[in-house]
Amino acid sequence: MSQTSLVARVVPSVGSIDKGVWDALAGCENPFVSHAFLTALEDSGSVGPGTGWDPAPIVIEDADGSLHGAVPSYAKGHSQGEYVFDHAWADAWHRAGGHYYPKLQIAVPFTPATGPRLLTGHAAYGVPLLRAAEQLCTSNGFSSAHATFIDPDQLPFFEQAGWLQRSDIQFHWINRNYKSFDDFLAELASRKRKAIRKERLTAAQGLTFSHLTGTDITEAHWDAFWNFYQDTGSRKWGSPYLTREAFSLLGERMGDSTLLMLAYDGQTPIAGALNFIGESALYGRYWGCAQDRPFLHFELCYYQAIEAAIDRGLARVEAGAQGPHKLARGYEPVQTWSAHWIADPGFRAAVSEFLERERQGVKADQIFLGERTPFRKA
Repeated sequence: MSQTSLVARVVPSVGSIDKGVWDALAGCENPFVSHAFLTALEDSGSVGPGTGWDPAPIVIEDADGSLHGAVPSYAKGHSQGEYVFDHAWADAWHRAGGHYYPKLQIAVPFTPATGPRLLTGHAAYGVPLLRAAEQLCTSNGFSSAHATFIDPDQLPFFEQAGWLQRSDIQFHWINRNYKSFDDFLAELASRKRKAIRKERLTAAQGLTFSHLTGTDITEAHWDAFWNFYQDTGSRKWGSPYLTREAFSLLGERMGDSTLLMLAYDGQTPIAGALNFIGESALYGRYWGCAQDRPFLHFELCYYQAIEAAIDRGLARVEAGAQGPHKLARGYEPVQTWSAHWIADPGFRAAVSEFLERERQGVKADQIFLGERTPFRKA
């Protein structure tokens, strides 16, 4: 099939594409680019009209309609829920008399987890998908296109297409073939090991913990977690990104990939952490509580996530964006990547210069943080 016979177009939603066809392109490594996850956001109203995240998936197909590539992309009217902060770019653009919004976002909404952004089984379609994204922006007067939390293996496509690259740091826990949590603790400096044990004992006082997956998660569990999530969402973002229905749909469509951890005071759940299970990673996504207990956040979101990853033989835990406090709990600095196409040549040049300076700072930060992990020094 020659590339000249391919057609790129925008479809109304991920849900308008057959599940089997989409998932064949997306693969099974990362749960967030799955048809189930993305359509749960669409069908629950978490993305779509009124949210500032309007689905605009780009597909490449041949003359008979067979799909060869797809991009989970959205027309954005703001920069919320992206976790790669470009508010300063938007402000500079507006002060110069331009309009930064709308823009195109190639991403999984509200999900700062690295994964594939160009869904295709053939490398030949990577750059054409990006060219289609550029054309979509040009045709609709969008200022720019942004792909966030890109799988590093796909960075060469963006580089070949001439997109600007940006880096940042997250904190991931790495499983070095540990058989138990104590095996992990044994790798830490004595003082750090004692501190974590003390935190865990304090957090667990008077509480019990439950790990639920699949059909074990009931609507009552989702009701409890929704209350926790609303509290955290209102404090962090002003209003929660996901609707209540989203959790029911996620549980229904991808229950076996969902791990809900709850903390109970007697029979009453008082806190919860929602994780998703990939082929090689456990992804921590949302947390909330009804009672403020010392170290409970660390216990549910970090330590129990480590235990769950060890039990499942997973290679790492990705605990979400930001959070240098994760360093003392055995999570290590890892570089993340985004890529950016900007229509205006002058603004592109200014952003390119800024990114070059920023990358040097991020590299220095990663080295600095890497030297301060709690592991025993040789």
